[in-house]
Amino acid sequence: MSGAVASRLAELGLTLPEVVPPLASYQPAVRSGAYVYTSGQLPMVDGKLPATGKVGAGVTPEEAKELARVCALNALAAVKSVVGDLDRIARVVKVVGFVASDPSFTGQPAVVNGASELLGEVLGEKGVHARSAVGVAVLPLDAPVEVELQVELAP
Repeated sequence: MSGAVASRLAELGLTLPEVVPPLASYQPAVRSGAYVYTSGQLPMVDGKLPATGKVGAGVTPEEAKELARVCALNALAAVKSVVGDLDRIARVVKVVGFVASDPSFTGQPAVVNGASELLGEVLGEKGVHARSAVGVAVLPLDAPVEVELQVELAP
């Protein structure tokens, strides 16, 4: 891995993981024209979830924010698997974050900030994006958070 994005990841002490294998019948990322769309990425680390459960009941917002960072890193790995070089990213267009939430939990935006902040740290201005942060009843494998990206590639 070489290039500006790879250097920035190294500066931050981050390692781009292997692409998380799909849990069902889909691809981790798909390119269409100048865009790459990732499937929802769970916070898998070495093939397993570091935490499970609902945010606000068993998983703290701070823990979930860290897991959202992992999701974003996994999403970048999925993008790289399609385009080969993360320096090809012109910008992150949209981030969608899903937070498995206790019914009384309303801090989804702060949780998904974990993903947004990581993208900004790694990609700078190219990481600035539109976003949705959605509370849901449950996510696959009882994951606390899931993140998907839409990125535009440079010509």
